[in-house]
Amino acid sequence: MTDSILSATDTPAPASAPERSVTAMIVDGWRDRSLGRWLWRLTALAVCIALWQFASMRKLDLVIVTFRNVPAPTEVAAAALRLFQSPKLVSHVANSLFRVFSGFAVAVVSGIALGLLIGRFRRVEDSLLPPLEVLRPIPGVAWIPLAILMFPSSELSMIYITFIGALFPILLNTIHGVEGVDRRLIASSRSLGAGRWSIFAEVILPGALPSIVTGLAIGMGTSWFCLVTAEMIAGQYGIGYYTWESYTLQNYADIVVGMLFIGAFGMASSSLIKWIGRLLMPWYRIQERHA
Repeated sequence: MTDSILSATDTPAPASAPERSVTAMIVDGWRDRSLGRWLWRLTALAVCIALWQFASMRKLDLVIVTFRNVPAPTEVAAAALRLFQSPKLVSHVANSLFRVFSGFAVAVVSGIALGLLIGRFRRVEDSLLPPLEVLRPIPGVAWIPLAILMFPSSELSMIYITFIGALFPILLNTIHGVEGVDRRLIASSRSLGAGRWSIFAEVILPGALPSIVTGLAIGMGTSWFCLVTAEMIAGQYGIGYYTWESYTLQNYADIVVGMLFIGAFGMASSSLIKWIGRLLMPWYRIQERHA
């Protein structure tokens, strides 16, 4: 009888086995779902490239769009290989990265500072927001003549255009983030004795941070969007200059290579900002995961 009791107590509890199996099933399901999403995305990309190749080879002439002069993906790949073998590639990439990140850095400081002030103080909003709203719809290409007149060097002019492209997405998202903070949290903090700086640092800024990070990601994309416009001024190197020069020389495959470079760098830099934002906002990441 004693031996049977000891043998019964030595056996593991059957409840833990289903728990481990459920956890393993959840992990495996998440991995399968993630892998399936990536396979789906790659398949969609491959289908788009195949349709592009078919339309270019057949010289399709649709009702609105024509592919008579559009280079095929095989031609674009050959042009990209030539660019990778060119000694100018490093200069093109380095100059573009410097211009984009310089303008973006100034836009980050200016946009977040102005957005916090405009979103927090009504007098500042009434003073600064109207002229900024007048400037906001002006496209980057329209700033070229004035940028040449305002700045003593073409390099500063190009940085300014990338700055102006990133400024307004960062500014508006910061304003909306500050205005979207729950006023009850501010009132509760005041009732608990928090000062103005404590409320700003511990309530307003964390509450507005998700919107600010979104504005930073959008602003980085618009900086790359304005790169071609910026390097039209007097650039001798840069991805935007390479794209514009290819257009003037009618090297159509090189135009697409430049466009793809800009798209790849823009996507990578925006993804980097989102990743940094998730590290800075662990509470927001948990909220997204359970949503």
